[in-house]
Amino acid sequence: MHLKQPNAWSGACLVAPMCKIADDMVPPWILKQILIGVANILPKQKLVPQKDLAEAAFRDIKKRELTPYNVIAYKDKPRLRTALEMLRTTAEIEQNLEKVSLPILILHGENDIVTDPAVSKALYEKASSSDKNIIMYKDAGHSLLEGEPDDMINRVFSDIISWLDEQSSNTAG
Repeated sequence: MHLKQPNAWSGACLVAPMCKIADDMVPPWILKQILIGVANILPKQKLVPQKDLAEAAFRDIKKRELTPYNVIAYKDKPRLRTALEMLRTTAEIEQNLEKVSLPILILHGENDIVTDPAVSKALYEKASSSDKNIIMYKDAGHSLLEGEPDDMINRVFSDIISWLDEQSSNTAG
């Protein structure tokens, strides 16, 4: 959103941002090419092979077991056109990291296998913002705010609140 409306936001807190889908989550090249062709004919079909996201994203086993009961979570395979759009969009984001100019806090688990932590590091390094911070959480995975043990979740929320307090103090004064 910032790339399309650079002056619309005063800052962003990015939790395991999907600047790139992890290579292990993307289908092999040949299958991807087949899916691109099929998407032109059947864009709404749910044919994209997908690994179990709860397994990949939730480190806390008890919380992972509760994911089927989350009524607002999308649990089906993505539609072909949606999956291709996600790949296209993340490729575009990855190519434009230097255009990120707003204050940012990037939070990412070092063991995330859903979205690539290396791209969060690249965002931090390449962003043109003069006000940028990154926190990489050792041993944490993708779902920093719900799939980790409570002590990690509390730490992440504390880091977010501290950053928001600092940002609001900077803009108020």
